[in-house]
Amino acid sequence: MIRTRFAPSPTGYIHIGNVRSAIYPYLLARQGHGDFILRIEDTDQARYVEGATKLIEETLAWIGMQWDEGPIVGGPNAPYFQSERKAIYHQWAQKLIDMGRAYADDTSSEQIQKYREECTKNKVPYLYRNFRPENPPAWHEGLPLRFRADPKPRKWHDEVMGDLEAGPEVQDDIILIKADGLPTYNFAHIVDDAEMGVTHVMRGVEYLSSTPNYLALYEAFGLNVPRLVSLPHILAPTGNKKLGKRDGAKSVTEYREDGVLAEAMLNYLACLGWNDGTEQEIYTMEELVQRFSLAKIQTSGARYDETKLLWMNGQWIRKIFDEEGVDALYERTLGFWPAAADAYDDDYRKAVLSILYDRLKTLSDLREMTTYFFTDPVIDLDLIVNNKFLKKFSEEELSDMLQISSRKLEKLDDWQADKLQTALNELLEETEKKPAELFSIIRIALSFAPFSPALHLTMNVLGKNVTLARLQKVVTALEND
Repeated sequence: MIRTRFAPSPTGYIHIGNVRSAIYPYLLARQGHGDFILRIEDTDQARYVEGATKLIEETLAWIGMQWDEGPIVGGPNAPYFQSERKAIYHQWAQKLIDMGRAYADDTSSEQIQKYREECTKNKVPYLYRNFRPENPPAWHEGLPLRFRADPKPRKWHDEVMGDLEAGPEVQDDIILIKADGLPTYNFAHIVDDAEMGVTHVMRGVEYLSSTPNYLALYEAFGLNVPRLVSLPHILAPTGNKKLGKRDGAKSVTEYREDGVLAEAMLNYLACLGWNDGTEQEIYTMEELVQRFSLAKIQTSGARYDETKLLWMNGQWIRKIFDEEGVDALYERTLGFWPAAADAYDDDYRKAVLSILYDRLKTLSDLREMTTYFFTDPVIDLDLIVNNKFLKKFSEEELSDMLQISSRKLEKLDDWQADKLQTALNELLEETEKKPAELFSIIRIALSFAPFSPALHLTMNVLGKNVTLARLQKVVTALEND
């Protein structure tokens, strides 16, 4: 049975690269009806951030990736926090000591620095095994424990990168247990994966250079090597380096707070380094599970493109509305409306959402795009007189256009979208104006916004009284200007 894991470090906000590293093992586990394990690698106490573990848990749950073993849910391989597995690592370390494959190291950091400087001076690579102490002390907590390397050529297969090999020159006496008694990543993940029966180890391509040392540990313990899967880097928008915090990408939490949907985030990150060979771009979780394949993970880095993420989010907003209805989408929008919307009921806000959902890139766009539905806009005549379709008209002519429109609309007894569209079309004939002219002044008078939905839909939602009142206010402003 396939068993995969996601093993993040709780060292701060959860980056989109971290989440992508969770998505692929999750999809593989679900596709193979296996288990997905969440394990918290919190042995680096200096970088530990309070609350980061909860953020990891909340982010995975938000995206829809429920783990089968790990924090909260438990499991047969508990504990799932490395800081609580100290005794387990010491037991495995003792096995290496008993085999003569590990030794305590009391060399001072100053002496180690001298070794480094000596290698630099002699223009040779620094390898600690070349300075291995002849008579190391007995190991106890407070002393680092090092692996006694057996350098030799190593060959292995990576599910993404193919058949690889490395020479003995890249293998060294790596630290297994730090002076504080906690393990290094290099040691802990070998132990944990073995104890938890992990079948596929999926991690960033940056770990390839360390793989020969990992293979040496598997060999020393007599373990079968799990299938190794190297994931390509997510690159900065420039495409010339790995994406970092300074490259404009926000944390997953920030994207969530900005109104990016979980489905869109999952969809975008899953396709950032993988595709199924088709032109399809929008995938549900079920489709991703069905179509995911290790063979389709690309070997080169994938460039991060926030514009594409926001486009995809817009597609998901429309998909939810079209397939599940306004109620389903409305539930997602709570907390994203302008403050003035609190005075209006759900039905009115759903009506607003129904006529502009297809213009949203994120749910937070609602705050700017819908304000005039809840508050009378501030009249700015410059938006009218400087409009490219209206600037050829005098203020008197503009006022007349609005007054004629008001009188026509006031006579409507059935204030429905189709009746409003008919009335607007009739106004075009009666005023002998072009749609861009007549509709522009009415639209601006109602919203004073750079965007509004189709005019007849906007008027229908605003209602007859609000529509006529706003048109009259602008007439008054034009006449008094």
